[in-house]
Amino acid sequence: MPSYVWALVLIGVVGLPTVTAAVLYRRAPRVALGAGLLLAAWAVVSALLAASGAYDQGASAVKPWLGLAIVGVVVVVLAATRIPAVREALAAPDTVARLVAPQTLRVVGVVFLLVMALGKLPAVFALPAGLGDMAVGIAAPFIARRLRDGSTRGAVWFNIMGIVDLVVAVSVGYLAATGPTQLITVTPSTEAVTMLPLALIPTVAVPFALALHVLSLLRLRSTRESHVAQGRQTGPSPDPVAR
Repeated sequence: MPSYVWALVLIGVVGLPTVTAAVLYRRAPRVALGAGLLLAAWAVVSALLAASGAYDQGASAVKPWLGLAIVGVVVVVLAATRIPAVREALAAPDTVARLVAPQTLRVVGVVFLLVMALGKLPAVFALPAGLGDMAVGIAAPFIARRLRDGSTRGAVWFNIMGIVDLVVAVSVGYLAATGPTQLITVTPSTEAVTMLPLALIPTVAVPFALALHVLSLLRLRSTRESHVAQGRQTGPSPDPVAR
């Protein structure tokens, strides 16, 4: 792949966890540093696995490692929220905006369109994956700003559409890959996604972005329930006429 493809992939793969760690550093510095180091270590391991061909889909046998990598990262990130320090950091009022801000780096999804132009990815995958990521990345700073201003308008739909974009991209990439599970026959296939540098996107960036969306939705629900509870405790405002 050309050097600019590597650069764009690394911006997304390194940038998402780095920006997340940076925005959470003020409230939980140890957690932020630990999470950053852990994800950096996984990125190196994933790169070595991709270089060894672990993610390549065989012609007759299904290799589960790509799917396990995606599920594994999501599970680990969500499980980490049960750590008291992490839970305390996520409970901060401005955390929901901080969880959305890193999604801005999804604009590097343009890399899929560039690789498609190079003739190494099919349009059936590159167009929804690339355009969807770019749309999420462009919308992210606006949603984050609204959340900082105290408005949740559009935040739920933003996270839902972000999840849909990731699920569609992974599903199409899997179904259009060479192997026994190929249901979408196209040329070229999505084989390039299982090799470096693109393999780092589904194994590092995608599950981390998915976990951020899930955490954002949970935090939004918690905030809404808190507001409802406060409204019930306060009760209706007194009627000035009755006074």
